Amino acid sequence: MGRAVIINAIRFVLLIATQVFLLKNTGYYNLSVPYLYILFILLLPFNIPNGLLFLLAFVTGLTVDVFYDTLGLHALACSVMAFVRIIFISITVQRDGFDNEPEPRLGIMGFRWFVFYAIILAFFHHLVLFIFEAFRLSDLGHTLVRVVLSSLLSTFLILVTEFVFYRKKVR
Repeated sequence: MGRAVIINAIRFVLLIATQVFLLKNTGYYNLSVPYLYILFILLLPFNIPNGLLFLLAFVTGLTVDVFYDTLGLHALACSVMAFVRIIFISITVQRDGFDNEPEPRLGIMGFRWFVFYAIILAFFHHLVLFIFEAFRLSDLGHTLVRVVLSSLLSTFLILVTEFVFYRKKVR
């Protein structure tokens, strides 16, 4: 238990630092903006209590909000993403498998499941973030293009990061 807390704390610091210091001003004509920090929420263990999951998601988003000056947009998007994560995992993962698969990693859950998981959660995070950022229906088409392109770019970066730290499941 203590080892998992330390690993997740280090993961939190590294992902937030990467997001803030490396990826903050990265993007493609403001159409595709990468948000790698959501990987922290994606990789939280399956058996984490829902209250703690929401708290960690909110704190993660709020930490990014401090550096981005977005007044709670990332906190809202991360909280919605945590809700979608709970629903997605309850639908796709069997309750009996929690002991054998402690966290939703690429090497543990498989490529197809992890890609689908990352795309769905990134899409909902970006949808909430960009809809509330624009906050007008006249830009809906442009906002949806931003959501799709940013979700794809973020998912690509998440997959690259997962492949760098890829460990095959030991049976």
